[in-house]
Amino acid sequence: MDDAYSVQTTAADSSDQDGLETLMALKDRDTFLVADHWGDVKSGADGLFNQDTRMLSHFVLTVGRARPSRLSSGVTEDNVFFTCHSTNRPLPPMGGRSAPAGVLHLERRRFLWDQRLFERVRMVNHGIEDILLPLAFEFGADFADIFQVRGTQRAARGAIHAPAMDGRRVTFGYTGLDDVVRTSCLAFSEPPARLSPNRAEFMFSLPKGKRLDLYIECGLDVCDAPDKDRWRWNSIQARLAMRKRMRRGAGVQAPRNPRVNDWLTQSRTDVALLTTDLPTGPYPYAGVPWFSTPFGRDGIITAWQMLWIDPSLAKGVLTYLASRQATEVNAFMDSAPGKIMHETRGGEMSALGEVPFGLYYGGVDTTCLFIALAGAYAKRTGDMETIRALWPNLIAAAGWMIDYGDSNGDGLIDYARAADTGLSNQGWKDSEDSIFYSDGRFPKGPIALLEVQGYAFAAWRALAEMGEHLGDERAPQWRARADAVRALVEDRFWMEDEGFYAIALDGDGEQCRAIGSNAGHLLFSGLPSHERARRVTRRMLTAEFRSGWGLRTLGKGQTRFNPMSYHNGSVWPHDTAIAAAGMARYGERRAVAMLLGEVFGAAAHFQLRLPELFCGFIRETGEPPIAYPVACLPQAWAAGSVFLMLQSVLGIDISAGENLVEVFTPALPIGLDRLNVTNLEVGGGVIDLNFQRLDGRVVVMSSEKSGVVNLRVAG
Repeated sequence: MDDAYSVQTTAADSSDQDGLETLMALKDRDTFLVADHWGDVKSGADGLFNQDTRMLSHFVLTVGRARPSRLSSGVTEDNVFFTCHSTNRPLPPMGGRSAPAGVLHLERRRFLWDQRLFERVRMVNHGIEDILLPLAFEFGADFADIFQVRGTQRAARGAIHAPAMDGRRVTFGYTGLDDVVRTSCLAFSEPPARLSPNRAEFMFSLPKGKRLDLYIECGLDVCDAPDKDRWRWNSIQARLAMRKRMRRGAGVQAPRNPRVNDWLTQSRTDVALLTTDLPTGPYPYAGVPWFSTPFGRDGIITAWQMLWIDPSLAKGVLTYLASRQATEVNAFMDSAPGKIMHETRGGEMSALGEVPFGLYYGGVDTTCLFIALAGAYAKRTGDMETIRALWPNLIAAAGWMIDYGDSNGDGLIDYARAADTGLSNQGWKDSEDSIFYSDGRFPKGPIALLEVQGYAFAAWRALAEMGEHLGDERAPQWRARADAVRALVEDRFWMEDEGFYAIALDGDGEQCRAIGSNAGHLLFSGLPSHERARRVTRRMLTAEFRSGWGLRTLGKGQTRFNPMSYHNGSVWPHDTAIAAAGMARYGERRAVAMLLGEVFGAAAHFQLRLPELFCGFIRETGEPPIAYPVACLPQAWAAGSVFLMLQSVLGIDISAGENLVEVFTPALPIGLDRLNVTNLEVGGGVIDLNFQRLDGRVVVMSSEKSGVVNLRVAG
């Protein structure tokens, strides 16, 4: 992610000492909500957002002027509903009587659908007497841009309109400096006894043993009167849409390990939650709350993680990014012809150019990854019709690699931000302090990152393979470029005394001799020789990198190592997964099974929902992993990590053009003895794969469900 994000989030969340792990998230398309465990929005980092603008910044329920006592709360397994169960504290005397604590059951149940929040407050009187129930909501809408919420200061902003009240609804308005009028409306199914611009007070008479429901809606336009029928109809639509996303692709189940199975389900539903169906196809948004928008790198990596079971994500990502490919040189946007988008935003600050992220291209790796994913998609699906449609974009991306990606003509892809408003580091480790020499000094640009050269190698190889299939006579040139990149990396990045690759080269071609997980991404690309891959793998599996919960981003003992940092010693699940996939590419499966088990151990302590990152402290017996306080949760490439690791540990490789599934020396982590892959579509057929540990080894059995799918097992 972006270094401005990692710096600013701490300031934005300083009011919440528990961090983002205390917030409960819902999302539907470009609308998302984060609130606390009571369901309250309290104006810190939380709120109801649409298109990067906060449409509801305060929404707090009280009973008798006190917050109710929470019994339990959570999000349903399918990520559609949030529910909080609570009970009353002693109610103030009404007519000479007061209700004791614990006689009233309150259920707040909510979901998002069609740019609108739907909420039902159900009140049940379990007491022995009738209750006069004083219920109130405090609310407000500040229309803050998401970057403003995160801590970015603005010299000026637009005009907040006085709220308009109409019996049972309040309409908020704001005219931005971009001259766009933004509105939101909060409506209740019952007219409040007293309604003001920021408070609605109700007085309900609730007989003993009876139930009463209050329906609430908040959306961008004027709300119709909320009621039971609208609640029911829209909740059905929200749930059906989620089920449709969940049913895409193959299924993966652990039939005799309910805990692992729950992790797989949670991860799959998190990817589905973050996936938005755009006109170009499904696109996994990066994460809630800060990155609920299309990111180039994140979308590509998530699609690649899911490619073997759900290729539709890769097609959607490739098609969308092709539609946003740069056509001009623009320093503020960090764009150049052929470059692939890093990020897009829809808020006021982006529209005004106060931040460059309305459509921003400051990622050095995304263009290479775009081509490489296209090659992986072509092999997985055999869908050359889509590749033909994308071919002009792929050729333009290759043109960027030649004409702009290599600024000094040394054959390596490098970066230096084009404007001070952009990102200073433009690989996936994009915080300001993530790239340095072994003594901690920061290098001068342009910087050539290790892993980006691996992506470039993979891109040229993929372009050559696709070109050969399409009859493009330039294919041999692209294959030669891949070979040239491999030779350059092996010659210039390798540190024989360390048995490892340097994290980067500076503007003078000198090595930045820090030891980082970037080398794991190089293994993923298949660039290193087998001997060097073995040495890198061996070192990455030592306690220098292994925390016991996954691999650290930086080797322990390096100058800037800090297990609490964003990129210099923390554990990112997707980073561990990519490194594990790289190790598996060179035949290492037992260690990958071990890493999968460690990541599962971490997930178990995070309620089976892996965060964006967590601290890289060593695993201690009986102690959980330590959370990074402002990590996104859920986050797409964290959720997708388990599926890439499973593909790696099972040794699955799919070539749809040959209707072929190959399985190489499969393994399973300790404690997991069976795994089933169902409805795996390969070419024109569908197959089920059943993996099982027998006599100390893992075997695979298959059953074709339709068409012809060939299974080849090695090892």
